[in-house]
Amino acid sequence: MASSRGIRVAQQRADGITHAMVLAAGLGTRMRPITDRLPKPLVAIAGRSMLDHALDRLAQAGVTQAVVNVHHLAEQVEAHLAGRSRPAITISDERAQLLETGGGVKKVLPLLGEAPFLHVNSDSLWSERGTANLAAMIAAWDPQRMDMLLLLAPRESSVGFDGAGDFTLAPDGRLARRGQAATAPFVYAGVAILKPGLFADTPDGPFSLNLLFDRAIAAGRLHGHRLDGLWLHVGTPEAIALAEAAYAAHQAG
Repeated sequence: MASSRGIRVAQQRADGITHAMVLAAGLGTRMRPITDRLPKPLVAIAGRSMLDHALDRLAQAGVTQAVVNVHHLAEQVEAHLAGRSRPAITISDERAQLLETGGGVKKVLPLLGEAPFLHVNSDSLWSERGTANLAAMIAAWDPQRMDMLLLLAPRESSVGFDGAGDFTLAPDGRLARRGQAATAPFVYAGVAILKPGLFADTPDGPFSLNLLFDRAIAAGRLHGHRLDGLWLHVGTPEAIALAEAAYAAHQAG
């Protein structure tokens, strides 16, 4: 006979994740001069804006409601999203104050509901074949063991990324920071599943999601899911052509 705990976990997995927060408010300073006239989420890769790539994948994963925050060149983002119905879009206006990756979520928690939700950087882009990464993340999500689940890209095979990396991944899926090491094997790929209750004891106003990463690490409840595909880091104008070429080659391979 199944335990009540097992039934609850199975039910949460079966119900899926239907809400998402999509971050589209950043200034995109490293992408200048393009972002002097065009918000970074609307930069096109393979004929489609990075924001649409993200929203398309959310819709394919079963997300029906997405909150998109806006700040820099907000009118362009709003106009771009006006005709979109899958997922249904609610705009969170941060023109008056940019709230960062954590504060932007806290502002709209009533719109995200009480269940775990996806948190997505609008410029997080990857090429994939086979099982979709968001669907795989949702299937791997276990609220009994995890407070947050991050999508991780292998540092060495990522396109356009030259940083030191963010995390190490233990055999049981738990994450630790790079710390004093020269490098870490994995990079946060800009997608997470998290619980709304994590925001109960957080600052008002702007704050980074890193605060919650560190709290979850301390509790042993920050987990990682390895991306199956090719992560494309589009941080500068020069990275656009590199990302387009890598995306096309990987999709065709």
